[in-house]
Amino acid sequence: MEENNVVVVGGTRGLGRAVADAAREAGARVTVVARSGEVAGDAADEAFADKVLAEHRPGLLVVTAGAVPVMRPLAEHTWETFSTNWNADVRIAFVWLRAAMRLPLAPGSRVIVFGSAAELHSGSPLSGGYAGAKATIRMITGYAATEAKELGIAMTTVLPTITPNTGVGATAMAAYGRKNGPTLEAVATAVLALPAGSGAYVWEATALRPL
Repeated sequence: MEENNVVVVGGTRGLGRAVADAAREAGARVTVVARSGEVAGDAADEAFADKVLAEHRPGLLVVTAGAVPVMRPLAEHTWETFSTNWNADVRIAFVWLRAAMRLPLAPGSRVIVFGSAAELHSGSPLSGGYAGAKATIRMITGYAATEAKELGIAMTTVLPTITPNTGVGATAMAAYGRKNGPTLEAVATAVLALPAGSGAYVWEATALRPL
């Protein structure tokens, strides 16, 4: 990690901030991208993503940005509330994956996009389209991994379970009556220690397990 440029999209809070802190502690040069970050802008803006990657040329790009889902039963959703995470999380993942390949990042670079373990189990019935949006993120990251292989860029999806001390985690725990989950620091440390190559990993018990 030493002497490596790391860009964290959504790095001012929650898992993004934990990853940024862990990368700094490991000796990396870290740039935080958020609406109020070191580099401020809209993570869903294609031109902004192109500009950030061209200027910073990260060896590791971590995308954690997304919206807090609206929690309510299906019958009480509107399409606008139901599709919150499709319009934010999926678009952000698409924009940064695309930008990394179009630049492209240097061979040996890696892109890690955060999804959610909600897509693997019974979904998240109170959070509208959240689980489906996260499943789509894993799917398009897989598409990108295939296309980026010849560029030498690895594309990885990480699927944490409900994590305390994040906006999404706090909202979900309150809605579902959950009390426990992995710490931000544990997930961040595991993410930075992932082996080389593309793929997808889910948080299971106390560690990330490859899918």
